[in-house]
Amino acid sequence: MKDLIKYIAQALVDKPEEVSVAEVEGNQTSVLELKVAKEDLGKVIGKQGRTARAMRTILSAASAKVKKRTVLEILE
Repeated sequence: MKDLIKYIAQALVDKPEEVSVAEVEGNQTSVLELKVAKEDLGKVIGKQGRTARAMRTILSAASAKVKKRTVLEILE
């Protein structure tokens, strides 16, 4: 999951070397924290949050396959 989000984010931004994804694991839920460069934040979120919503949809579909809930948080 972590690699998937990192791959998608790096394809979207101008500074792919500044993309980092941290994973906080729980029993049933994992939280992925995505950090990008400040000027790339708008590209990851998208107009009206569409890009972020699409990334969350892909993540939920992939995590449903392994029967685990995964949440994506985009940090500034």
